[in-house]
Amino acid sequence: MAYIKIPEEDQLPGIRGLMAFRPETARPLNLLAEALLRETDNDLSRGDRELIATYVSYLNDCLFCQSVHGAAAQCYLEDDGNLISQVKKDFQNAPVSDKMKTLLSIAAGVQKGGKYVIPDQIEAAKNEGASDSEIHDTVLIAAAFCMFNRYVDGLGTWASPDQASYIPRGIRISEEGYAGFDALKSIGK
Repeated sequence: MAYIKIPEEDQLPGIRGLMAFRPETARPLNLLAEALLRETDNDLSRGDRELIATYVSYLNDCLFCQSVHGAAAQCYLEDDGNLISQVKKDFQNAPVSDKMKTLLSIAAGVQKGGKYVIPDQIEAAKNEGASDSEIHDTVLIAAAFCMFNRYVDGLGTWASPDQASYIPRGIRISEEGYAGFDALKSIGK
């Protein structure tokens, strides 16, 4: 149970309940997520961006965020969940590109703190073909998801341990995005 009274908490887990509680903050947060994870004018694919968000959320032990963004990454990457699990467990040996491995390393540094990103990581990413834009967006996604994760877990919101329950939300994100999300409308109110 959340630390504050959230409307429809049983139907709106994680950040969704918080957005229903404070809709005036929901819009800018959703617009940020839309810009970071779905904007089409980006060097990183939507699947890659969701994978970075998932990995950072996993490192932060935020069950809701790693699950919902993992489900979105599954949709974009046409994955059955195996790739996402491999990345969480050991991204260095997961079947992702060497460039993505360097970007995940940078994201892990950001998750610890911005100063944990070191020049060697940036150089390795560039050596694997990462553009300045991809490096920038990786850092920004990782930093934003540290905030999102702390928001969700800092208020003790509910998250289902059933990973399959997140797939419909992942599908909805991949089809509709974040910018138009209205938490209360999503449960028929």
